[in-house]
Amino acid sequence: MLAMLVFLGFILISFVQDEIDSAVQMLLSLKMSYKAAMGEDYKADCPPGNPAPGNNSGLGATEAEEDFVDPWTVQTSSAKGIDYDKLIVRFGSSKIDKELVNRIERAIGQKPHRFLRRGIFFSHRDMNQILDAYENKKPFYLYTGRGPSSEAMHVGHLIPFIFTKWLQDVFNVPLVIQMTDDEKYLWKDLTLDQAYGYAVENAKDIIACGFDINKTFIFSDLDYMGASPGFYKNVVKIQKHVTFNQVKGIFGFTDSDSIGKISFPAIQAAPSFSNSFPQIFGDKTDVQCLIPCAIDQDPYFRMTRDVAPRIGYPKPALLHSTFFPALQGAQTKMSASDPNSSIFLTDTAKQIKTKVNKHAFSGGRDTVEEHREFGGNCDVDVSFMYLTFFLEDDDRLEQIRKDYTSGAMLTGELKKILIEVLQPLIAEHQARRKEVTDEIVKEFMTPRKLSYDFQSFCFDP
Repeated sequence: MLAMLVFLGFILISFVQDEIDSAVQMLLSLKMSYKAAMGEDYKADCPPGNPAPGNNSGLGATEAEEDFVDPWTVQTSSAKGIDYDKLIVRFGSSKIDKELVNRIERAIGQKPHRFLRRGIFFSHRDMNQILDAYENKKPFYLYTGRGPSSEAMHVGHLIPFIFTKWLQDVFNVPLVIQMTDDEKYLWKDLTLDQAYGYAVENAKDIIACGFDINKTFIFSDLDYMGASPGFYKNVVKIQKHVTFNQVKGIFGFTDSDSIGKISFPAIQAAPSFSNSFPQIFGDKTDVQCLIPCAIDQDPYFRMTRDVAPRIGYPKPALLHSTFFPALQGAQTKMSASDPNSSIFLTDTAKQIKTKVNKHAFSGGRDTVEEHREFGGNCDVDVSFMYLTFFLEDDDRLEQIRKDYTSGAMLTGELKKILIEVLQPLIAEHQARRKEVTDEIVKEFMTPRKLSYDFQSFCFDP
């Protein structure tokens, strides 16, 4: 009888211990979820504060704020667009100030790109480290990308590539461009063949920006990951060090999202590490990466920067750009399904003129008389916004701003200037694209050794 009671006691203790272990695991899981969402450890009897930058707040705004930014959605109710100073605070990045722009100018020995001069690239992470490396003749490389969701690219899609091409030219460094056709297959109603086909077509527009074929590798995820053990090994390393709770907190994934979406961030992170490209960097793991991108992509790289030291790699540095506004205003969204939402790279001169005149949101007054008296508002006028991106002459841009603000220039005159800037820009791009053959695309997308100019550093693929 005593033996039976002892036996039952052991069973009861074991059962209770299992329940306790289960409850502890659940509590730990809840605490991890809380930390991922709030950016701070849970404390009993202590109400949560504001979400910390770099965690769930990276998805966008709280209910009390107007702006919402994540890798798939950008929303604001302000005609001026996103409040980027608030976004810097929320994401925990650093402002590109005059001091940094001046340092870049000293390092490269020439005038900084207009995107830097005008605050279009406005935020960074560790750009000073990149400049340290460059000044000490140490290597780094560039990485940017494109999600090919359709054949049609618009002028806004060119912004990161125009700037990346300038960076490649002034720093003379290798560049990798990731075509995330796998991402678009997972998120969009596309077949794998469609997603890959869009990647190839978009690559032609990217190549037409003038990238140096000897220093540029463009790759499709669907192609390259299966052919590169180094790339896939890094994907797996990243996957091992990021929990489901973390990606839910960073990207807002839910239990109903496909496992492909949940695992995709590791694929976008992998090009940040040099040994993902052994044909370029050999087995070197310490070559730092600089990523020019729109700031909505920052959540991917906050995750990457968190993982990097845990797997023995340097954190990638970043340069963040503002968002390119839709023709209808900075508070609306550009869409490939709405041909009037932007200027597309396939538009004719006539289509450009019609779109700007008919659809570009105006900061002008209701009547000519009112406009002459009170002037226009450049902060909300889309034609002026577009000129800040594409008009090179700083003095002329400032004169246009003064004339429009004072009322000396009318909306129609401002739109005419924009049309005269965009028409040759698009025509020249179309001419360059016609020269990009399938053979040229294949050469850009073939894994190979690239050219670089770091005498003190040798890569041995």
